[in-house]
Amino acid sequence: MMRIALDAMGSDNSPSVEIEGAMLAAREFKHEIILVGQKDAIEKELEKHGPVPQNISIHHAPEVIGMHEQPVLSVRRKKQSSIVVLANLAKEKKVDAIVSAGNTGATVCAATLKCRLLPGIERAGIGVIIPTLKSTALMIDAGANVDAKPKHLLQYAIMGSAYLEYIFNKKSPKVGLLNIGEEESKGTGPLKEAYGLLELSGLNFIGNIEGRDLFKGDCDVIVCDGLVGNVALKVSESTIHAVVEMLKKAMKSSFLSRLSAVLGRRAFSSLKKKMDYAEYGGAPLLGINGICIICHGSSNAKAIKNAIRVAGEEIIKNVNQHIVEKVK
Repeated sequence: MMRIALDAMGSDNSPSVEIEGAMLAAREFKHEIILVGQKDAIEKELEKHGPVPQNISIHHAPEVIGMHEQPVLSVRRKKQSSIVVLANLAKEKKVDAIVSAGNTGATVCAATLKCRLLPGIERAGIGVIIPTLKSTALMIDAGANVDAKPKHLLQYAIMGSAYLEYIFNKKSPKVGLLNIGEEESKGTGPLKEAYGLLELSGLNFIGNIEGRDLFKGDCDVIVCDGLVGNVALKVSESTIHAVVEMLKKAMKSSFLSRLSAVLGRRAFSSLKKKMDYAEYGGAPLLGINGICIICHGSSNAKAIKNAIRVAGEEIIKNVNQHIVEKVK
């Protein structure tokens, strides 16, 4: 049975969504799930869900790192916070994977400090799964490091390729470098240097891609630094939300529009499911000597459940070992 620790105090609506998600996961996947956080709050929430499955337990952590706290400082000061305790459990090999919807910076900091990096890896990167017109793609880095060097971008490409190959069964995934133009001469000095490294890497490198190419599906691994990746991710999320709201208003504007909405309900439901981040659970923090899944702060129970599923898949597929083999 795989042991997965969940930060019960992390999300915007903790601990209710974490507890509900853990209950769903415990029943569906049969993993051993350790809820890390304030014991009284967790027990009170568990009471609402009836009998607690035997594969759920509690590990007390009295402190909480808030969403707006400074990551490095909070990790150093709040040694009994759920995020730091979570990382310590992974470091001591008491769990096989950790999951958190809490402060992303603090989670990255704690996981990196406690678990350290895989041999040959210099920077960890957050890999976010995004839906495209053809399949799914992985964008890395989505916010772990804002000042990535060319060598780090190469390592992001290697890690992202390994993840897609072994988790999504994509053989020889196509790698693209997110830039301001397709030409090799475009971009900053570090991007040009990264381009050269990727060309010589042996990966299936297709060259530079632009922001407009993110959702086309012609590229499987989108490589960028954490600043660019996080901005691209947040802009995409807000655009999707705005389009959905505009569409809802347009469908209510007339009788024919409302009729069209009814007739197209199945298609809209299918689209909503494909665009729903909860389907993908969370984003793997690739490069650390352990398994860490980072969830959106506004995650619902479904997202938490799927994050636990993704953590289990990463354990089974032994992604880290494949990364180490490819980075040599």
